[in-house]
Amino acid sequence: MERRDFVLKSSILAAFGGLSQSGMSSPQVPTVSDAILPFLLPSMPPLDHKGGMDIRVWVRSSMTNGLYSSVETAVAPKLMGPSPHYHKELDELMYVIDGTASILIGDEVVEVQAGGWHMRPRMLKHTFWNASDQPLRFFDMYFNQPFEEYLEQIFHELTPEKGFPEGSEAKNNKMKMLREKFGLFSPPNAFAEKQEIMKKYGLK
Repeated sequence: MERRDFVLKSSILAAFGGLSQSGMSSPQVPTVSDAILPFLLPSMPPLDHKGGMDIRVWVRSSMTNGLYSSVETAVAPKLMGPSPHYHKELDELMYVIDGTASILIGDEVVEVQAGGWHMRPRMLKHTFWNASDQPLRFFDMYFNQPFEEYLEQIFHELTPEKGFPEGSEAKNNKMKMLREKFGLFSPPNAFAEKQEIMKKYGLK
């Protein structure tokens, strides 16, 4: 799918999401302050995973009046994602561009190949990984929360280069604050379940 088609479909989805929940017959007329203004996102080269995982924000929540945001993620081959977790308020929609995403949703594992979509509603345990020998790249769309801000902190701010070594008290405290702010929780056995997944699929 061309990026312009993806952006168009995302915009249509966003428009549907903004409809009145009380029914189609009496939609609320947005005020000027509520209106989503047009914007253009110039094309860019595909995101590089840099031997691990990286993200690039495309649509910010501030650009859609808090309706949704969109983030590109690149994942190296045979790489595990985050520990299993769930969100109190956030709904996520994934569109896979390259490769195959393996997703744990509840206790079920599904594979989403390039061109496929996967919806992860709030309060469902989930995680993802790249079990293949090829790079994985996907767009995630986040609804009801500016989750792109959380990801930018994790990937680009809380780094060893910026004074937050892995496992340090400073990083752990920041991570705890972010998880509380964004309503992100992990089940008690999350670490053990992550290790089991990594062992089963030969991940790093």
